[in-house]
Amino acid sequence: MPALTFPASFDYLDEIREYVGEKARAAGFSDRDVYSIQLAADEAASNVIEHAYAGNSKATFELSCEFDTNRLVITLLDHGKRFDPSKVPQPDVEADLSERKIGGLGIFLMRKLMDEVRYESTRDGNRLTLVKRKV
Repeated sequence: MPALTFPASFDYLDEIREYVGEKARAAGFSDRDVYSIQLAADEAASNVIEHAYAGNSKATFELSCEFDTNRLVITLLDHGKRFDPSKVPQPDVEADLSERKIGGLGIFLMRKLMDEVRYESTRDGNRLTLVKRKV
């Protein structure tokens, strides 16, 4: 299935969650896994909107969602600012809320909810791949 193009606007997060949820349900994932997949995709899209494009709502990004054999693969492709998630330190989720640093939870959640989170920056753009295996 070809990728869908979305404006880099938080207004489209509901549509993204719905699309990813439909694909995950069609692939036979449990309700719990569907929710996890939707949350991870929401965090990924939010990061693209907020960080790659820094609020440029005229920008767009592509999202594809494919199921092969036993895994759902979600790919986001943007042409915004490069970002290396491996450079983001693990948040201290045990710290008191008032002492926690702002940011970093989105990547943490994606890593917790999905089986694989990969990022690469190429001439074609920034590609974030989220993989959830069906057990």
